[in-house]
Amino acid sequence: MTDARLIQRLEPAGLRLAPSQVWGGIRLVPVLRDEVRGDLRMHVRTYDDAAAVVSVKGGLKEPGLKYVAYVPHALVMTWGNRQADAVYGTQLHAVDGKRLKAGPHSIRLLHRMVHREDRRQLRMLPLHLAMEGFLALQFGGPEIAWAEYSREGLSRGLDPRFETSIPGWASPMLDGALRTFEIHPRQVGLLLFNADVLLSAFVVAHPDDYRALHRTLVEDFYGELLLQYGFLGDAPELGVTLDAARVSSLDDLRDEVSRMRQEWADFHGFMAGSLFGANVASTRVYKAGGFLLQRFHTSLDPAEENHLGEAIVGTDGTLEYLKTYRLSAAQTRRAYLLSRLAESGWHLEETAERLRTTVSDLVLRLRNAGFGYLLKDAVLQAAQRQHRR
Repeated sequence: MTDARLIQRLEPAGLRLAPSQVWGGIRLVPVLRDEVRGDLRMHVRTYDDAAAVVSVKGGLKEPGLKYVAYVPHALVMTWGNRQADAVYGTQLHAVDGKRLKAGPHSIRLLHRMVHREDRRQLRMLPLHLAMEGFLALQFGGPEIAWAEYSREGLSRGLDPRFETSIPGWASPMLDGALRTFEIHPRQVGLLLFNADVLLSAFVVAHPDDYRALHRTLVEDFYGELLLQYGFLGDAPELGVTLDAARVSSLDDLRDEVSRMRQEWADFHGFMAGSLFGANVASTRVYKAGGFLLQRFHTSLDPAEENHLGEAIVGTDGTLEYLKTYRLSAAQTRRAYLLSRLAESGWHLEETAERLRTTVSDLVLRLRNAGFGYLLKDAVLQAAQRQHRR
């Protein structure tokens, strides 16, 4: 039975946006929550290892599917009917994985992206949970031994598959913005724009948790636009003015301020339209009490902005947690090609017909996207000869 809380259209239920703050090209839009329930709390668990190896399938030291990345921290989620119980649970420091020495550095071995540690405590790896799901899309490769595919492609599929990202600390502007801007009393998250392009959204359930997690944003990873758009000019200050003709009393002034705030929220919501209001494909990850943890991605249409992420939805449909990553144009193209291939059973002629192109052009697009190893050398060479003609 499908859970009705699986997100099909991402909406900021239970949240509102405040006026933005600008630092150079970085624009931070505070996300506020007026009704704080207090029965879902999050705590950061830091790691100081050079890298982490996460066992997606199999044991820690057993053969199986592994995810390898730099993981600076985890989020520990606790839930319960009483806030005191949740806060107490976040203070538990469970032994998390094993450490292996690799020369002067250490590598942490972790079991699963999401690991149940206690009756009401869950450890998850933020953003890596979403990225691992993205890397797993069509990971198995062709299920039918079509003649065009290489032996490696038929036997191993997309193994290994990797994507590159930019750590937040690589952008001095982001670090400066996070250090400088005030945090609102009811702030539970923010929208991060660079040159007014939405890069990421981060939301938690409780304002106290956001204050503790605010600086972890500089440790997260982002798309290449974090640096690419950093070379553009400063983001413009956006102003909304009071209409003096409408103000003749304190009540009128209060109404005008409310109107201004609503116009700010509407405009920032419009700026984030590639994420909020977008149709998404969601997959259930874990049900924790009355909360549903899921990961999702948008349409993967190369003509649109695309995001992947993870979310937690409460029993009433309120968005309690959100963390997103904007895909680059190249990442979107790779995912789009793979999804079209999978829809056609990895048959090149049928896929080319659906894409309204030729088989030779499709082969070259696969090669340029980094998937040339899936095809036989003779197929690649034939496509190159056809392209020269």
